[in-house]
This record gives sequence, structure tokens and C-alpha cells, in this order.
Amino acid sequence: MKKHTVLVSGGAGYIGSHTAVELVEAGFDVVIADNLSNSDLGAVEGVRRITGVEVPFVEVDCCDREALRTRLFEAYDFDSVIHFAASKAVGESVRKPLEYYRNNLDSFLNVVDLMRAWGRPNILFSSSCTVYGEPDRQPVTELTPRKPATSPYGNTKQICEDILRDTVAASEGLRGIALRYFNPIGAHPSALIGELPRGVPQNLLPYITQTAAGLRECLSVFGDDYPTPDGSNIRDYIDVTDLARAHVAAVRRMIEGRCKEPYEVFNIGTGHGVSVLELIRRFEQANGLKLNYRIAGRREGDIVAIWADPTRANEELGWHARRNLDDTLRAAWAWEKHVRGME
Repeated sequence: MKKHTVLVSGGAGYIGSHTAVELVEAGFDVVIADNLSNSDLGAVEGVRRITGVEVPFVEVDCCDREALRTRLFEAYDFDSVIHFAASKAVGESVRKPLEYYRNNLDSFLNVVDLMRAWGRPNILFSSSCTVYGEPDRQPVTELTPRKPATSPYGNTKQICEDILRDTVAASEGLRGIALRYFNPIGAHPSALIGELPRGVPQNLLPYITQTAAGLRECLSVFGDDYPTPDGSNIRDYIDVTDLARAHVAAVRRMIEGRCKEPYEVFNIGTGHGVSVLELIRRFEQANGLKLNYRIAGRREGDIVAIWADPTRANEELGWHARRNLDDTLRAAWAWEKHVRGME
């Protein structure tokens, strides 16, 4: 059987590096491409150490179409791409909308255009539950209506989904899947790769671990007056290695010709909502720590609550979330200690 090669754009990033590991361990050849704007070569080295494979890395900006063509499409014979390369912070996108539209849309347009031009058939897009906006009911399914996005980041995910859907419909032989992630957290059990944001973390768990490590004086909880049991936002927190395995299942589905439609969408979550304050308590209990945190005002672009109904991914992809939340929180702390030399 032919060994398939997968291009992972943004593969030096948090989810991309974990997905690269799972792909290699599932028997795929992998090429990692990244511009290192919000990532680090250490993640590529981590992928190589975990897998024992010298995975190729190409430093390239997906917004540069010519560089993509010459350095990736001419150089490597991949038939599938998983596109992660994008700016990803909700709050930052509210402050810097033009940067988000330019980076997230241009990069994806270039990848899709070149995939079609070169006859590369399989595109897997890294989407987000932000496309649902503020849903009327929980949990959300793939049939839950998309609402106007509450942030430019969320809007770029909606637009990219539409670009993929319409391009697949107009292109014979092209297949596309959008995976709508909920909230990825944690790190690889080896503690060799994990989430390492540059500057002030925009996501909750890295801020928790950095506060626990003493890098941050205090963790801010953005609002305790939401209409939820404890007043804090509720999210569906999924272990990043579980999320990475969903990409392997989706790529296999396209390669093996099992897609029921040329363009498909799947929710990737645990099916359980956990509040911000509950996640803090669980982290403290799992790791035997006490965090310094305070209640701050609400943050622009945040919705009250959202969690997934992952039934379709369970049944169609044969994928299920496996990792226990406490194990995930312990892995996140082990990664933080590794990065800071605290073992």
C-alpha cells in the first residue's frame, strides 16, 4: 500500500506539532511548514525526538504564494494538507482585525488555490466552535446554525469554511473536511511538546501553568457574573492528543474514499462543559498546587458557554476523546516544568 505524505502547515505550533506526532505514529510521512511567527523550532525537534523520525521542516509563510509553490509544492509529493497556519487569539483579533483577516484568509486562499492547481486532493481545515457564535442551546451539533461571529478570529474561521466548501463544490476530485475544535488543552505525555505561547498567554491553561510556575503574579478570570452555575464561562476542554488523533482519522477518511460528501464538517470535543473556575480547581487538585487568581471584567468576544455533541465524529470518524481531564492537567503542568527546567 502506498505510504501517504501529509503537509502540516503551522506544524510547529501547538496543535500542529501534536498532530504531526500522531500522523507519523499512524504510518504517514509528514512535512512540517511554519513561519515561526508564534511557534518555535523546539516543537519540531520535539516531534523528531518523540517519533524517532527526522521529519522535514520548511520555514515558509503561507501568505507568500510563490514561496509555497517553489519550496513545498515543487519539492514534496504530498496528497493531503492539514492547514493550521493562522493567528488564533479571540481577544487579540478584536484589537487587530486587519492583521487577522489578512493572515488567516490569505494563507488559506494560497493553500487551497495551490492544492487545486497541483491536483492534490485532500484538504483538512483547522476550524473552531467559534463559528457557532453564541448558540441558543447546548450541546451544539454540526446542524446548529452558524451565527454572526463574536470576533474577527471567529469570522475568519467561518469565511475559510465557506471558501473550502465552495472550492470543493467547483473542483472535481477535491475533498475537504473542516474540524470544528472546542478548547484544546494539555501536552504530550512525554512533556517534549506542549503549548508555549509567545508573550502573555491568550488561552486559559498556559496562563494557569505560568502562574503556577511563578512567571505570572496572578491569573485573571474574565467575569464571574455570567448566567452559569458559578458565574464563569463554560467550555469543552479537549486534550490536545485526542484532538490530534481526530486529524489522523479525518485524513484517512479522505484518502480511503469514505467521505459521504465532498465537503464535510465534524465537531471535535468531549461533549462535557467545564467552567473556568472549575478548571482552576481541578488543576489545583490534580497537581497539589494553589493558584493566585482574581476576578476581572468580562473580555471582549467571549461567549457565555459552549460544548460539543461529538456523536457524528464518534460514528463517522470512529474517533472518541479518551484522555481524563485530570491526566490532561497533570500533563500540562509537566510540560510547563520541563520548559522552565523545574523537574
